Amino acid sequence: MPELILVVDDEPKVARLARDYLEKNGFRVLTAADGQAALAMARREKPDLIILDLMLPYIDGREVCRILRRESDVPIIMLTALSEEIDQVTGLEIGADDYITKPFSVRALVARVRALLRRTRGDVKSPGIVRAGGLEIDPDKYAAVFDGNPIKLTPNEFKLLYVLASRAGQTFTREQLLEDLHGAASSMDRSVDSHIKNIRKKLENASGNPMIETVYGIGYRFIDVDKK
Repeated sequence: MPELILVVDDEPKVARLARDYLEKNGFRVLTAADGQAALAMARREKPDLIILDLMLPYIDGREVCRILRRESDVPIIMLTALSEEIDQVTGLEIGADDYITKPFSVRALVARVRALLRRTRGDVKSPGIVRAGGLEIDPDKYAAVFDGNPIKLTPNEFKLLYVLASRAGQTFTREQLLEDLHGAASSMDRSVDSHIKNIRKKLENASGNPMIETVYGIGYRFIDVDKK
């Protein structure tokens, strides 16, 4: 039986758009327009995944997420118009598994739903700790250290660094990196450059050496220190 997705959004146009596109891609879909209805529907229908808007009437999305997380391990994608990084981080810290900001691409939304369902079902092997020189990245702890000293990274910076460092020496295009960040390439293609710039600065402050190379006209590559 197709997976059941609960879409929670108080904007009828957004809920309808998400529902129609998910159904077109083979999912069963329920919708709720406020936090109370979302909790009742989640408890009654036991959806396989919930897409949860942050700004909801009666009970806001953050509180709904906290309650759901206490009651179940249902995968949650936070859907928010708030693009500030602190809002995204907060969403992840209170139990959401992923987030996507409005306005969003329905194609990217479906890709994120599929990717999260694959991870939840265990179709994707849990990644291991990556070590390169003095750098150590632990995906379970969401932590990166260099010679034991923590490196503060945003969620997107962490994802990019993990992808690059886990395949040191391999060149990634911007599109490939966007796929890893968002589940699908989007028009935000220059955001990768900004994230890489920040990661480089943080790595060089920690190690004193450059660790990511630009491959002109293509993308980026983590320097394979074992082959130097």
